[in-house]
Amino acid sequence: MKNVTPGMLTDQGICPTCYNRAHNYCLTGDETDKTLFENTLFKCILVHEPRADGHAIIVSQAHYKDMMDIPDELCREVFLFAKKAMNAIRQVYNAESVYLCTMCDGPMNHFHVQLIPRYNFERRGSRNFIKERKPYLDDRAKIDALRAMLA
Repeated sequence: MKNVTPGMLTDQGICPTCYNRAHNYCLTGDETDKTLFENTLFKCILVHEPRADGHAIIVSQAHYKDMMDIPDELCREVFLFAKKAMNAIRQVYNAESVYLCTMCDGPMNHFHVQLIPRYNFERRGSRNFIKERKPYLDDRAKIDALRAMLA
C-alpha cells in the first residue's frame, strides 16, 4: 500500500503494529535507536512522537487485542517491568511522576502500555494522557542510562 496510515489499516481490520513490523517499520521508522529493552514477550521503546520527554511504550511481541486477552505470564512480566521502567524514566528524565496507561479500544488493537512522564511544571491529572505530541529528541546519554537500568 502506498501512503499507508494506521487509521487506514485499522479501517481494513489490519493491526497497524503487526503491519509495521512485517513491513520493515514503514509507519514509525527504524526503532533500533529507540529500543530500551526487548525479550521474547515484549519490547519497550521510546515513542517516536512523544507526549513528554521520556514517553515510552511497552508492546507485546505477539498480537493480543488488549489486556483482557493477554496470558497471565505476559501480564505479570509486563507490569513488573513497567514498574522498573517507570522508576528508571523518573530518575533519568527527572520527572515528578510517570503515568501508566493502557487504552486498547476500537476495531483493531495491539496490546501496549504507555509510560508518560509528568514534570513538576505540569498539572496533575488525566489530561496528561492527551498532551499534544511533539518531536522526538534523541538523547543518547539518557537512552544509554535507561538501557543500563533496564538490562
